[in-house]
Amino acid sequence: MEKQKQQPQRLQSLDALRGFDMLFIMGGGSLFVALATLFPTPFFQAIAEQMEHVEWNGFHVEDMIFPLFLFIAGISFPFSLAKQRGKGMTDGAIYQKIVRRGLTLVLLGFIYNGLLNFDFEHQRYASVLGRIGLAWMFSALIFVNTKTVTRVWITGCILVGYWLLLAFVPAPDGNGAGVFTMEGCLVGYVDRVLLPGRLHLTIHDPEGLLSTVPAIATALLGMFTGEFIKLRKKEFTETKKVLYLLAGGCVLLAIGSVWDLFFPINKNLWTSSFVCFVGGLSMILFAVFYYIIDVRNCRSWTLFFTVIGMNSITIYLAQRFIRFSYTSEAIFGGLAKLMPETVQPLVGAIAFIAVCWGFLYFLYRQRIFLKV
Repeated sequence: MEKQKQQPQRLQSLDALRGFDMLFIMGGGSLFVALATLFPTPFFQAIAEQMEHVEWNGFHVEDMIFPLFLFIAGISFPFSLAKQRGKGMTDGAIYQKIVRRGLTLVLLGFIYNGLLNFDFEHQRYASVLGRIGLAWMFSALIFVNTKTVTRVWITGCILVGYWLLLAFVPAPDGNGAGVFTMEGCLVGYVDRVLLPGRLHLTIHDPEGLLSTVPAIATALLGMFTGEFIKLRKKEFTETKKVLYLLAGGCVLLAIGSVWDLFFPINKNLWTSSFVCFVGGLSMILFAVFYYIIDVRNCRSWTLFFTVIGMNSITIYLAQRFIRFSYTSEAIFGGLAKLMPETVQPLVGAIAFIAVCWGFLYFLYRQRIFLKV
């Protein structure tokens, strides 16, 4: 019980959950697809289908990877803020750190998308890292300057306001297409007018400007979760906190599902129903990891995920600039060729994950972590 009282500032469940999330970026999706090739049963094929983004409306597990990461970033902020204030940092210094982190992620997003090629005409300026940076930055500034009740109202206004804006303001150049379609939505129009360079989908960018606004709500949902976990009130035991988080996640899932009838769940638009639905799933998933790892103290199995989670930005960037596939082929390619053809994709997927993880484990043992 003493360990539970002296709860560490850094939740080990967060590192493990972040690592679980990033595993899918690190080849986890290919692993499930390979299993479907080896075992072409309806069960494995259904799982493999979840490893692809939906084309427009709807939801697959693959659509959850990005918002879950942003949600996790939100959870950690109340803890890091308390730590900074405990060290005597002024509000000005905290603001500076928040803005610096947000803008650094935007810059890293530019570099990830090819800024160093100096082909500015065809450069894609919207990015996953840029959205994480901006959404987290604005939500953190909101968190520092407002009380919980105010933040709840802000989150609600963002989600409802975004819905009403898209529902009643079509794209001026949409030619009568539906307001929630790629051609007719205001989101794509704003990107076409304001974003320089190249849009990821030619007329629309999934990480564009206007759809970053509801992503702020995703980060705020994570911050609500972290704030709740930090509570020290006697009536909230750790087990009760988990139950409340599970209930809250179910409520968000229900809201998102009902809202989907009027405002479709859509990752490309980051719709309000998508925020609620994925926020609910993220809250439930975190509650499970938190209960097992930080409440029940069952941690022996977490090293694999923690190694990934503590260098999540590193592996995301490294896969852009380092050919891990070349290394995995050089080491395991001969072994793969000895296997039956249906087994080879599975061996290749495991090999790629093993090489990436070995790289991260080396950094982990050397205590080298990329912090933004």
